[in-house]
Amino acid sequence: MTAFNYDFIKSRKREKMYEKLSKNALLNMYFGTITGTIAILAIIFVLELLFVIPNNIGILVILGLIIAIILVFNAIISPVFRFHRYRYKIDDECIDIVEGYIFVERNIVPIERLHKLQIQRGPFDKICKVAKIVVTTAGGDVVIRFLDEEKAENIAENLKSRINKIAVCQREADIQKDGDVLDHETQGINVKKLDDK
Repeated sequence: MTAFNYDFIKSRKREKMYEKLSKNALLNMYFGTITGTIAILAIIFVLELLFVIPNNIGILVILGLIIAIILVFNAIISPVFRFHRYRYKIDDECIDIVEGYIFVERNIVPIERLHKLQIQRGPFDKICKVAKIVVTTAGGDVVIRFLDEEKAENIAENLKSRINKIAVCQREADIQKDGDVLDHETQGINVKKLDDK
């Protein structure tokens, strides 16, 4: 087997470890993208009506049409690309999220850095029965988007129990450390008392 084939097989195995999104997520992406596109097209249309057409600037009319065509094309294809590129993985050590359309971004957050979890649902999320989990860390927020509602609840419960376990372990370690400090301090007091006698 050549090195290329081996690397390809290895990358396919790695990709299988990631969770993919449901079809509800794709619908949600289309809702969001189309809504944004309609808003931008409305702004372009109003600007064309108010400033470009009355002043008879032909080049700007053509430029506005080109921008409108690009936006409509983007609204059709970008959700598909984002849907197929979005994946996430949660294991014992970290949360790993890969997402993007033109530029692919990867966020890796160690589990022990988690501080707070929130499940959020916007209006399109409610229609499509999806939710997002906002994970707050010391360095900022990371969002696991487009999860089915039930899956989001399960992931949030699982992460919450992990956060609680980590907090308990840290408290026990702090108590142990404080206890060791107190033992050394009391031993020092006992030595001083013996020296005073």
